[in-house]
Amino acid sequence: MKELKIGPKNTPVPAVVQGCMRIDKMSVNEVDTLIKTDIDLGITFFDHAECYANTYCEELFGKALSRTKGLRDSIILQTKCGIIKDPEGTYYDASKDYIIKTVHDALKRLRTDRLDYFLLHRPDALMEPEEVAAAYDYLYTEGSVLHFGVSNQNPSQMELLKKYVKQTLEINQLQFSIMASGMVDLGINVNTKFDGAVVRDSNVLDYCRINDVTIQAWSPFQYGFFEGVFLDNPKFAELNEVINKIARNHKVSNSAIAVAWILRHPANMQVIIGSTNTERIKKIAPGADIELTRKEWYQIYVAAGNELP
Repeated sequence: MKELKIGPKNTPVPAVVQGCMRIDKMSVNEVDTLIKTDIDLGITFFDHAECYANTYCEELFGKALSRTKGLRDSIILQTKCGIIKDPEGTYYDASKDYIIKTVHDALKRLRTDRLDYFLLHRPDALMEPEEVAAAYDYLYTEGSVLHFGVSNQNPSQMELLKKYVKQTLEINQLQFSIMASGMVDLGINVNTKFDGAVVRDSNVLDYCRINDVTIQAWSPFQYGFFEGVFLDNPKFAELNEVINKIARNHKVSNSAIAVAWILRHPANMQVIIGSTNTERIKKIAPGADIELTRKEWYQIYVAAGNELP
């Protein structure tokens, strides 16, 4: 498994992260098998969030993790907070008290004494950065969280946090895939009137590269906002024809090529996969060790419906 180094301490992490949003339909035995299969493949990084099945995913994962002595020390554990699924309506909360409470509750559910990484899940319009800084200080000082980051934030939002937060913001989790390529579109279409030139994210890709922030790409096989997968989807016949041809040339699955396409970008991203099917994960993982040529990368990009100026 390809590794990259992130943060000021150059912490080694795998290029592929196991997302745990969909494990709520699994048994403890199945989650245990998933964890150990991932580890065997070199996928030792696991991503959670309190809102995944209303905390049940963390609880289930913790039960499986506690079955094997020493297993916790073999993995990297990450969770996020801030999205509250309330019966009266979803809202966001990045207050000091809520962040601290969420982390403490997550530690109990995950049956561990620390989180390797903790992220704010979505920008909270009512966020007071001084409160976030106080929460991060508290959690870091007591040893509950070792590293920090954000999710779905633009450069200005990160700069606002950095004004107050002492800890390095090492990660920004963002949607990016062959069919959600806005982060690279605006760079390719500079000085044009094409739709791809529209700046919707304040050029977060270049910002993260300049500031050594690792981008974790979520939904690598989805199009739209959770509208469905593009692989083997007849709606994207031309794209799949190109991906499948390249997959055959590399003797891997089409999903491995979708991962390789993201990892080919020089920003040194991680890819978060959400599959819980161990056989499929075995087909996805080889993508981390494939380096597409420039020609292959651009063939896929154009086949996805993008124009080159």
